[in-house]
Amino acid sequence: MTDTLERGRMRVAGFADVEMEYQLIRQLGATRYGGASIGECLELARRIQSGVPESWVTQFAADATRQQADAERRAARGHAVSAHDGWLVACNSWRAAEYYSAVSDPRHREFGLASRACFLAAMRVGEFACEALDLACEGKPLPAYYLRPRHAEGPGKTLMIVSGYDGTLEETYINYGRAALERGYRVLLFTGPGQMDTLRFHDSMHFIPEFERVGTPAVEHLLTRSHTDPGRIALMGISFGGYFATRIAVHEPRIRALIPNSPILDLHAYMASFAGFDPAQMPDADDFASADLDHIPDSVMPPQTRQMSRNLMLRIGRDSFKATYQRLRDFRVEDAQLAGLRCAALALAGAGEGGEPLAQYQRFLASVPGASGHLFGPEGGAEGHCQSGNLALSAAVSMDWLDEVFA
Repeated sequence: MTDTLERGRMRVAGFADVEMEYQLIRQLGATRYGGASIGECLELARRIQSGVPESWVTQFAADATRQQADAERRAARGHAVSAHDGWLVACNSWRAAEYYSAVSDPRHREFGLASRACFLAAMRVGEFACEALDLACEGKPLPAYYLRPRHAEGPGKTLMIVSGYDGTLEETYINYGRAALERGYRVLLFTGPGQMDTLRFHDSMHFIPEFERVGTPAVEHLLTRSHTDPGRIALMGISFGGYFATRIAVHEPRIRALIPNSPILDLHAYMASFAGFDPAQMPDADDFASADLDHIPDSVMPPQTRQMSRNLMLRIGRDSFKATYQRLRDFRVEDAQLAGLRCAALALAGAGEGGEPLAQYQRFLASVPGASGHLFGPEGGAEGHCQSGNLALSAAVSMDWLDEVFA
């Protein structure tokens, strides 16, 4: 009996759960800049139970462990390029495990620090100079990375990048930092209270609406560096970072170019659209606290929704779901502030992000003097949130625009 010839037994199959499917696309998108491999992602998807966070965490943590060990063995044998590539993939796998682990779970910090360690190991043997540093906010040091082409001399154009709710410094390097460095930019990746990287060191710091308290010290740090041209400092914000970056820019005149991706001007309205209703107006009888979540059956609230709700309450710093959304009302940029923005601005958004994000994108364009916009459609595979499906196209649009502004 002869076996049938096959090209392979791997199949392209994702998840029925919409959120987990997006997270898989996010991981697949990172292959463009070395943060994953298609084969490993598809094999992981085959082993993960759709909509079950713990299944995702277990599988990605196991893969990250294997990838990190492989990179370390290759480094020990003197294979620097292979070790670099392996560490970068392991870094992003640890990030994926960190994403779906509960903030209150000790593994959340463990996975995050493992991601950071793999990233720094990759950078030590990589093509760009990288410095891990701290920037102060509320009297506490917050992690950041400063990177530049190794042979860059004199002051040059600089791109500051801040991620959002669940992005990390390391993922931001993979998604946009590397693209900027390839174009000769100096890059500062920074973070603020409540963000993923900060949670690794300060789990009691919560998100703040006044993100200029983070952005201004970051700008001042850059101005102490000899590689910074003060006239060519740009700021990009990813996801929630679209709000953070816009908030910084309306208060910080030393920012010469702004790229919000996408421009979130009202975080409460944005998150209420994500929930499908406004929890800030829910009856008190329907409100719940973090401690109540464990007593809600899966038939009423699936495990993934339960975990996302708990994480949001912890990171916003409120003791109930209703109070959390009431606090989100403070996270907004007013039209009058936008009208006073004098730097060059490019708003990015995906056509598939939904009504509220697109409405805020249009409001940004209508309110900011001279603002440009780019709406990614389905034809480029980049119509999703933050263009995770085609990061190279997103980088081409944003970096080419920035090159022309700074020319």
